[in-house]
Amino acid sequence: MNYTKDLTFSIVAYKNYDQIINAVNSINKFTKDYSKEIFVVDNTESNIRSNYASQIKGLSDLDNVNIIANNINLGFGKANNIALSKAKGKFFVICNPDILLIEDSFNKIVPYMENNPNIGAIIPKLVDNNQSIEPVYRRKLTVYDILVRYFHPFNLFKKRRAYHTMQDKDYSKPFRVPFGQGSFIVIRTNLMRKLNGFDDRYFMYVEDADLCRRINQVSVLEYFPYTSVIHLWEKGSHKNLKLTKWHLNAMVKYFHKWGFCRNLK
Repeated sequence: MNYTKDLTFSIVAYKNYDQIINAVNSINKFTKDYSKEIFVVDNTESNIRSNYASQIKGLSDLDNVNIIANNINLGFGKANNIALSKAKGKFFVICNPDILLIEDSFNKIVPYMENNPNIGAIIPKLVDNNQSIEPVYRRKLTVYDILVRYFHPFNLFKKRRAYHTMQDKDYSKPFRVPFGQGSFIVIRTNLMRKLNGFDDRYFMYVEDADLCRRINQVSVLEYFPYTSVIHLWEKGSHKNLKLTKWHLNAMVKYFHKWGFCRNLK
């Protein structure tokens, strides 16, 4: 397929329009050397969406933005797949609303990927506001690590948690990532389409682990240390019982798909 853009950004919205405006402004500021399109796939229900008219207008007035209003919450994976179906960019950027570009990251990312055709997707250095690297790079998701994460008493099993989040790696160098959080992933659009995008049977959570696993079956997902992107991580499922239930339900689907016994530990 001939792509007419360099970059397609896919941002899934759910009432967080002001946050997305900040993300889009950072994208437009720091990607001036590349042609781009930005899809904001809006999962906000129509009866709620009407309360955000001014924010939605402010978002739609920004350059390169295409808003797709679903009027119902279709889930994270399915919403990204809608953007994928319309993508004209050579590289597809899965971008959370809480992402901020702080430098010309794609001036480093795009040449690197073009010079390394074996790499199908990369995750740059995701940092918080204090420039600390976030623990979003993980080894293969296992039942054991889920139990440690959700049910560990008094923060035990620190060594296992550190192992799962790849704290033993040298973050000044690239390395292969079995499971990277889907907050900001740059993937070749042709590869994303070959994989049929996200498995939209997951409503929210763990679809990124599933996608990363499928990427690594046919290509390489790599940590890219040469540029930083801010991720304003809210860790919603740790604060909300409903979101926790969705997270656990998604994990059940994941282990059913990939095999419970082969993913115990």
